[in-house]
Amino acid sequence: MNRDNGGDTDKITRDYFDSLLVEMRHIDAVEPSTKLELYGESFNTPVMMAALSHLNTVHPEGMVEAARGMVAAGGVMWAGMGDEAELEAINATGARTIKIIKPYLNNRDILQKIEHAEKCGCIGVGIDIDHQFGSKNCRGSVLNLPVKPKTLKEIESFVKSTKLPFIIKGVLSTVDAQKCLDAGVRGIVVSHHHGMVDYAVPPLQILPAIGAVINRHIPIFVDCCISRGMDVFKALAWGATAVSVGRSLMEALRTSGWHGVCTFIAEMTNELNWAMAVTGSPDITHIDPQVIVKK
Repeated sequence: MNRDNGGDTDKITRDYFDSLLVEMRHIDAVEPSTKLELYGESFNTPVMMAALSHLNTVHPEGMVEAARGMVAAGGVMWAGMGDEAELEAINATGARTIKIIKPYLNNRDILQKIEHAEKCGCIGVGIDIDHQFGSKNCRGSVLNLPVKPKTLKEIESFVKSTKLPFIIKGVLSTVDAQKCLDAGVRGIVVSHHHGMVDYAVPPLQILPAIGAVINRHIPIFVDCCISRGMDVFKALAWGATAVSVGRSLMEALRTSGWHGVCTFIAEMTNELNWAMAVTGSPDITHIDPQVIVKK
């Protein structure tokens, strides 16, 4: 129990974002590009939708509606828990989708979902290791489905089971980052799953150290508490390939459906573009990390 709220991980993360200041660099600046190149495809923005689930309570057919918004925005869609029909409907919108699977107790269930993601046209698939113990209030299961920790050998077997890029979500240490490289994964998500653990280190704070381990061998994605384009800029400057937004766009989905999602992503991307313009950053792969200064 978090008795004094001092361990509120989301607040700690938000405070860390806000403690980072930005230099301006105007001389020799150019009009920047926010294009993202990922797994052989091009996208308009590095702002992606997070691996959300169960958005029917936010908007009718919420996951599919959000996918329509991401197609219109020219961004990458991620999908969390959901049945096969929903994933097929998401992909039918034209969304370029990465499917994230829970670390279910039975590996056959995971392999079946990997196979389905590949067959229905996803561009990537992965597993959500920060849910391998369930949660504080529901140890050993997620929504009554049993889960368990996965070994490096098991992760290697998942990687080898598919032609798709395999991604690990929930990396928050250099130790796990190195193990992901050892297992042959093709992407990691630096994340604490919106406060899975009290006092968790902010993803952006650990990002430079994880980036040094990864050394550009695979993409690094970042999520948690990203709500505006300047947050995106700071993450990219410190080594992220792209970022995911989830909770911050849910109100846009609720009130305006796919158009709200598209508009929200476009507004974040426009602010990112402006931050890049006034810091002499020509594209998302060439942002000098030294433009970020700790307050």
